[in-house]
Amino acid sequence: MTQQPRDTPQFYLTAPTACPYLPGKEERKVFTHLVGERAAALNDMLTHGGFRRSQSIAYRPACEHCRACVSVRVVVEGFVPSASQRRISRRNADVVGDVRASVPTAEQYSLFRTYLDARHANGGMADMSVLDYAMMIEDSHVRTRLIEYRRRGPDTAIHGRGTGRLLGVCLTDVLSDGLSMVYSFYDPTETGRSLGSFIILDHVAKARALGLPYVYLGYWVDGSRKMDYKRRFLPQQRLGPEGWEPAEGAVQDAAV
Repeated sequence: MTQQPRDTPQFYLTAPTACPYLPGKEERKVFTHLVGERAAALNDMLTHGGFRRSQSIAYRPACEHCRACVSVRVVVEGFVPSASQRRISRRNADVVGDVRASVPTAEQYSLFRTYLDARHANGGMADMSVLDYAMMIEDSHVRTRLIEYRRRGPDTAIHGRGTGRLLGVCLTDVLSDGLSMVYSFYDPTETGRSLGSFIILDHVAKARALGLPYVYLGYWVDGSRKMDYKRRFLPQQRLGPEGWEPAEGAVQDAAV
């Protein structure tokens, strides 16, 4: 009898459920566990193949009759912000993103709940408890970081940290070729700042400073308004049948 190595990934298929992005559609996902010594390398490889990470699970859509979910990544070297994105950067010139270890806090969870209640009250994460949030942040076998966004303070230039209340957070994986934005949330009352777009712009800047060529944004879903903002960060590549290809028909000038 032959046996597979213990760290060989095993893949599983979920049962059909209602699609959260396209009304009247069903979704299925293929997934595997990211555990053990090879978790980081496996996360790298699977992200390149269109998977996303949630805690210690890597997944990707496996819908029978729909291919609307498309993995997208921003090409850092060629990125030039649009006029709208430059305005967003100026409006947030007083905000700094502090890279921290992936340790959950009560302040983060409070902002997380405020964000969910305002933006995704009927979503799949709406009932997440403080323990669920802690698991989302801590349950990782890969190289991941939390980036906290606060206003700049008098000593920010020295230690790189902001001061005052928390404005936004992003859970980010550090890959061999880029930054993968696992999940971000922010203060929904700061409507004039377009913090969602600013967090992406900041990740592009951080990836450039690290010499990493890509920022992975997850899935763009054709026909879903809530995912439409992702096609506005150019140039970008989308994962197709032949691999990563330059996106065509993408547009600029929008804020989230």
